[in-house]
Amino acid sequence: MKSFPDEAEIMVRAGNGGPGCVSFLRTRSQAVGRPDGGTGGNGGDVILETSRTQRTLVDFRRRRLFQAGNGGRGRSQDRHGKSGPPLIIPVPLGTRVFAANGRLLQDLLAPGQRLVVAKGGRGGKGNAHFTSSRLRSPRFAQPGEPGQEHRLRLELQILADVGLVGAPNAGKTSLLKALTASRARVGAFPFTTLTPQLGVLVLAPPEGGDQEREPLILAEIPGLIPDAHLGKGLGDRFLRHLTRTRLLVQVIDVSEVDPARPLAPLQELEKEFQAFDPKLLDKPRLIALNKIDLLAPEFPREQVLQAYAATGRQCLLVSAEAGLGLTALNRAIWEEFSRFSHDDGATSIPE
Repeated sequence: MKSFPDEAEIMVRAGNGGPGCVSFLRTRSQAVGRPDGGTGGNGGDVILETSRTQRTLVDFRRRRLFQAGNGGRGRSQDRHGKSGPPLIIPVPLGTRVFAANGRLLQDLLAPGQRLVVAKGGRGGKGNAHFTSSRLRSPRFAQPGEPGQEHRLRLELQILADVGLVGAPNAGKTSLLKALTASRARVGAFPFTTLTPQLGVLVLAPPEGGDQEREPLILAEIPGLIPDAHLGKGLGDRFLRHLTRTRLLVQVIDVSEVDPARPLAPLQELEKEFQAFDPKLLDKPRLIALNKIDLLAPEFPREQVLQAYAATGRQCLLVSAEAGLGLTALNRAIWEEFSRFSHDDGATSIPE
């Protein structure tokens, strides 16, 4: 299985400060005049900046070392060296930045948010700076200070309004594509999805009333298997992405449900929630019984539906492939969000 591209370790190295200059003013009438060595330029900083276009940390697989520019040397005639250019590294919204010792430095949540992770060294002072009544002709200057160097760990927790979660091959990717404009890859085998996929959900045309609402961001979380919270199948990393979603849609492949134990798939999911972070069970949840188009005529549909309805959560019969029940699911998601106040920490990502 490929490594999950939402964790990365990188080395950041800021630029060194430029050395100061040792120089003396020379004119036609004066061979050696006053000291006029300028100060070196400051080294460039290394800066992390959130970007709407970044979705994962996959780019950090190819590059691990990031180094900003050094400051220029000081020059004669009191001219300062140029400061080194900063290095700005784009990262996804929701990136958590940790120091090498595990300390959380910053949780980058806002678009365009910046964090200086390595400060450039200061430029060394030229000999002109050290002139005094006692020292008229200093013949020395400072070297530039070295830039900071740090090893960092980046961890992504995606920002999404709705998380689609379920076992592998439950049809989450197909459901995401059917509900949104996502181009996520679909495959009829487990672990087709190895990274969270995002899509934009627009309110379904209402029977009457206003449709002026901001779209919601849906995230399909890769399939969870038993003991996912222990890291099996990378499940602990996948579960991490649910912590910031405001609503969970638990997707169940109803065509694989055992009528004798209809709630087993749901109970398995909630067991993983409980083990990873019990707060996940406090989130509002909907249940989508997917693949109803594959049910045999003799399947006890009403019996299974009643079993899920008895959980107290809204349960909908859908088929992503056949396009059944999608409008009802769309409306149910929006009805849940209509209960949320607009100032309780919404996480929609502006497009």
